[in-house]
Amino acid sequence: MRACDVMTTPVVTVTTDATVKDTAHLMASRGFTAIPVVDEDDRLIGIVTEADIVRGRIPQDARYRRPTDDELPLPCAAVVDVMTSPVIAMGATTDVADLITAMSDGKIRSMPIVDGSRVVGIVTRRDLVRVIGRADPEIEQDVRHKLAACCGPERWNVRVHDGVVELGDEHDDETERHIALVVAEAVPGVVAAHVMPVGH
Repeated sequence: MRACDVMTTPVVTVTTDATVKDTAHLMASRGFTAIPVVDEDDRLIGIVTEADIVRGRIPQDARYRRPTDDELPLPCAAVVDVMTSPVIAMGATTDVADLITAMSDGKIRSMPIVDGSRVVGIVTRRDLVRVIGRADPEIEQDVRHKLAACCGPERWNVRVHDGVVELGDEHDDETERHIALVVAEAVPGVVAAHVMPVGH
């Protein structure tokens, strides 16, 4: 499974002249945890996260401590002043397993997906959780459709349970079995795939 199979696209971006306030409103209204920042040529130059938005922007309650001048919240600024840059991004053909490792190791909640330096999508932890939670009948339908396209209709019997795909095979063609496994494992939501002789 590749990043392009699970990414959200088209991706919402902001430009360098967007304000922190407008970006915060966009994030809150759309339920985003991060938004890529692009320049005038749509090239990725940074990412603004929830942490970037809130850092230093809410005053301490005066009932508990009187703020001094250097403790006042920062004025509303351009998003370019608070974004995280440089930003880690990955290509659309990146293996999702590698993407998950990079996100986990880097404690990254949202990973921009790029073609060169142009943003073509974004993968969030929510996208990955959604893939894992796909319903078995939905996964089965996708596997059947993809196998029919490459191997012909009715070539394979397909069963899915908890994301594990069992492919029933009446033939004994090692090459076709390998192709079927590769196709099945590329379907979002599939955690494993096995070929079983028909009747088992």
